[in-house]
Amino acid sequence: MAAATPVCDRAAVHRNVAAVVSAAREAGLDIEPREFPEGTRTAEDAARAIGVSVGQIVKSLVFEVDGRPVMALVSGADQLDEEKLGAAAGGTRARRADADAVRRATGFPVGGVPPLGHRLPVFVDVGLLAFDVVWAAAGTPHVVFGVGPDALVAAAAAKVCDLAR
Repeated sequence: MAAATPVCDRAAVHRNVAAVVSAAREAGLDIEPREFPEGTRTAEDAARAIGVSVGQIVKSLVFEVDGRPVMALVSGADQLDEEKLGAAAGGTRARRADADAVRRATGFPVGGVPPLGHRLPVFVDVGLLAFDVVWAAAGTPHVVFGVGPDALVAAAAAKVCDLAR
């Protein structure tokens, strides 16, 4: 793993990270956010910074299914199948939300959207369950946390389904 700063060791924790830690705690999950100054905005950036495979990176994707926002959690190595997400969410048409819609729906910026801490229905691709630990954004494009995928599914109250192409 590349050099990371434990966020809890810093004097001032970004409000987004504090919100994610609080939401995780409320969901019964104790996380330890890590900051990577070189950035973790994309799955490839995150994998390189953390020193793990790109498959272990959780992409938290906001889509609109028949006009309502939902979140899909997919491995960084995979692409989301929009038709599968639409069906899993009980709709027909799924389209990717733009950056403004993502922030409105989650309260977080693209590149830092966490898998929990918002009120969206969450759908997890079964492929993420193949790993012992996955890494997800913790509210900013520089902070992530590691978690067992089963614990993440429980904390996010997510539905596991086949979402990858």
